[in-house]
Amino acid sequence: MPLHVPPAPAPALRSVLAALGSPTAVREARTPALRSAQGPLSPDHPLPVHVLDRIGTGGLAPTTRLAAWRFQIRGAERAVAAADTMLTPDGWTFSHFFEGPYIASTELALRQAEAASTHYQPRLLSIPELYMLALWLHEDTEADASGGSPAPADLLVPLAPAPPGIAAHRPHRVADLLPVITTRITPGPGPLLGSPA
Repeated sequence: MPLHVPPAPAPALRSVLAALGSPTAVREARTPALRSAQGPLSPDHPLPVHVLDRIGTGGLAPTTRLAAWRFQIRGAERAVAAADTMLTPDGWTFSHFFEGPYIASTELALRQAEAASTHYQPRLLSIPELYMLALWLHEDTEADASGGSPAPADLLVPLAPAPPGIAAHRPHRVADLLPVITTRITPGPGPLLGSPA
């Protein structure tokens, strides 16, 4: 298997296991998929979630920050939901359960990446300005999963639903996709005087 999945922080995993085992211990109700799931549920495929804070300009690397650890919540045959954990002053703790199209899309992207011949460290990259989430395949498999920025040779696999004009589940080198992202999130010229804002 070419994916070198980084180990999640133990407190993050424990908090998700506790939330799965004790619905009254969480602040929010479980999702419909979790309530209707038959059989045991288990956290699987922990991935660090990085947020793209700034696109690098003038040859600078893009800036990201670790925002969460995400676990796919697996039922008998497939992932039915996900759980996010967040870093607090007391350490990693459960944040919330959720479901939606990114669950199946993440699972598909991971399967595609596992079939590749190149070794990568999988991460998730969130680009809030585009409402975009991508599987980030980092070429440095020994890197600390909590830090770093996308390297030009890393791959980004946009998850579905992807923004218009960006193909979901198609791997893009960071050096090729970042300019497209940059043009979409860089503000254009301001409104002309007298025009509606």
